[in-house]
Amino acid sequence: MDEKKQGGKSGGIIFLSFVIGIAVSLLVGWVIFPSLLYSKKKQPIDFNHQLHVDSVDEGCESCHYFREDGSFSGVPKLAQCIDCHEEVQGDTPDETKFVEEYVANGREVPWLVYSRQPDCVFFSHAVHVRISEMECATCHGAIGESTSSKTYEKNRISGYSRDIWGRNISGFKKNSWDSMKMDDCAGCHEREPGRKDACFVCHK
Repeated sequence: MDEKKQGGKSGGIIFLSFVIGIAVSLLVGWVIFPSLLYSKKKQPIDFNHQLHVDSVDEGCESCHYFREDGSFSGVPKLAQCIDCHEEVQGDTPDETKFVEEYVANGREVPWLVYSRQPDCVFFSHAVHVRISEMECATCHGAIGESTSSKTYEKNRISGYSRDIWGRNISGFKKNSWDSMKMDDCAGCHEREPGRKDACFVCHK
């Protein structure tokens, strides 16, 4: 009888140790490790998208336009900003910094890019925006309503932005713009009739 009790007690301790081990592993792997893996940086200038969107007529394309050959301009260059920012507009410290440190000296702002395509991938904004008539918010969320730049998080090992992998290490997300993965592209193309593209369309 005593041996049975002793065996049951040992089994209970082993099971409890197993559960605790799993819990600690999940805590370290999904919470502690990701927080240590990324370094946090602020953008050189705290950018107010909403203020700029409200000041123009063409929305996103006023700054993020398509060139004549259909390629996407991406992050705006200083030349696009100078017309409105030759002199300080408003009284924010970032506006003063932008004009005095960058505009006055003809220096490009070293923006930290949240999303970047690998060299082996070709993505056409024009096909999605012009031909498929997709809204920018479908992939980028309500970025046009933001009043400040979010923190840039850089992977200490790969050097990539956290936005490429996503904030949730498990892969679960609420919105398509939380991180854009191949599954998101494949799922959308699968739903759209006639969009069964071959791999080489996007992959070089």
